Amino acid sequence: MSLAWKELVRRPGRFAVAGSALTLLVVLLLLLGGLLDGLFLGSTGAIRAQEGDVFVYSDTARDSFLRSRIGPDLRRTIEGTDGVGATGGLGVALLGGRTPGVDETLDVAVIGYERPPRGVPAPPRPGTGWADRRLADDGVRAGDVVAVGPAGVPVEVLGFVSDTSYLLQGALWVEPATWRAVQSSARPDASVADGVFQVIVVTAEGVPSGELASRIDAATGGRTSSLTKDEAILSLPGTREQNGVFTALIGVTLFVAGLVSALFFALVTLERTPLYATLKAIGAGSGRLLLGVVLQALAVASGAVLIGGAITLGLAEVIPAAIPVQLEPSRSVASAVLVVVTGALGGLVSLRRIVRVDPATAIA
Repeated sequence: MSLAWKELVRRPGRFAVAGSALTLLVVLLLLLGGLLDGLFLGSTGAIRAQEGDVFVYSDTARDSFLRSRIGPDLRRTIEGTDGVGATGGLGVALLGGRTPGVDETLDVAVIGYERPPRGVPAPPRPGTGWADRRLADDGVRAGDVVAVGPAGVPVEVLGFVSDTSYLLQGALWVEPATWRAVQSSARPDASVADGVFQVIVVTAEGVPSGELASRIDAATGGRTSSLTKDEAILSLPGTREQNGVFTALIGVTLFVAGLVSALFFALVTLERTPLYATLKAIGAGSGRLLLGVVLQALAVASGAVLIGGAITLGLAEVIPAAIPVQLEPSRSVASAVLVVVTGALGGLVSLRRIVRVDPATAIA
């Protein structure tokens, strides 16, 4: 191990090629993870913030907010189901909005709600709303009046809330009547009557959420499609597909990182065969030699993680806000650990070659 460490210190250039390749892979891995988290969190914030266990859609909606309608009669049936606790209506309208001082049209998700989600105050008075900070990044300020939809329905911004966006659009949380006014003015063909919501969010009492979802659908005679919270999140357009694609890309990147480490240390081991034969001839065991290779692999991978992490943080500061890169500490740490472990596993590929080195070749 001491020889391996001394080689790292005295001849760092020898490991520069592998280290540079791993550094680039670390940057790619962290950016992919950041883009995945940015897309996922930016699309699902409004659903993740809900204080409920089951989301009930109408049966013809195909688990889509915009197509779903739950009327008062159907809601009473839902509320009468055994295991149903508190309920709250929820509705979403995806529209454009304009506000003084902002030249471009804003992408706004107007959300009408009854029960306050996590981090959102109680429904405000009519004509006002709580804005997601994504809208603040677009130039909206507290006290501004956002003209929503083609008819320019005015909604005054009272303040801001965090992590509540919907499909990458800044949410504007309003009381139900304001949402219905916006929906009816923007899409008269899809106007919403009083007491009607798109989705009913249900809190389970003493029953698992999956079982409660089945009970609700049975109680309504199949007129509803009920999903658990996790299922509702993944039912949002594109969410499941994004997760699948980016997870596959991250997996391939990790595989390439291991391949780079394995190929590099396999070549290094081949180059060192005479040295290993000499060391074995004077008493060094295969395990000790392999440990030195793994130590070097860990050091190179750890250095790549540190340098790649610093580069990624710098890039994150200059990447345009339109690209939703969000570096979550938990994913970044997990990615770093995986790269180091993958690098060590790549070093272990040299085991067979080291074991087969014959010390007699040192005196041949």
